[in-house]
Amino acid sequence: MEESGKTYVKPSSVLPTEEFNETDMLLYWNKYAERLGQKGLKIMESILLINDPVLDGTRITYELPNEGSKLDFESQVNGLLGYLKGHLHNHDITIEVIVNEEVQMKRSYNDQDRYNRLLEINPNIELLRSTFGLDLHT
Repeated sequence: MEESGKTYVKPSSVLPTEEFNETDMLLYWNKYAERLGQKGLKIMESILLINDPVLDGTRITYELPNEGSKLDFESQVNGLLGYLKGHLHNHDITIEVIVNEEVQMKRSYNDQDRYNRLLEINPNIELLRSTFGLDLHT
């Protein structure tokens, strides 16, 4: 009777460990954040979208701006990890969180912000826009 009460744990050698790239990881990371937003978990969604995670092998490094964000993130990290492991078919994935008080938001929020950011990076975009009469929300 005691034996039947134990839960079955799949041997780790049976779990898939397919290779994946950073683009795939980012796609599922953003999909998971979107799902959380649709469920009403807007704070966790915004924490996931503060920064882009960096992939190194199967280790994902994620930088957050403060300790409070890290605590919120870590409270929900198991759901994210399970989602990524399932969709990327790799159960060796780990997530490392780094707190960097100097992190600035790296995401643009609207078309005008994106255009301004691209203009900072490459001023020739304005020449391209005016030459071809493009409507890039200037």
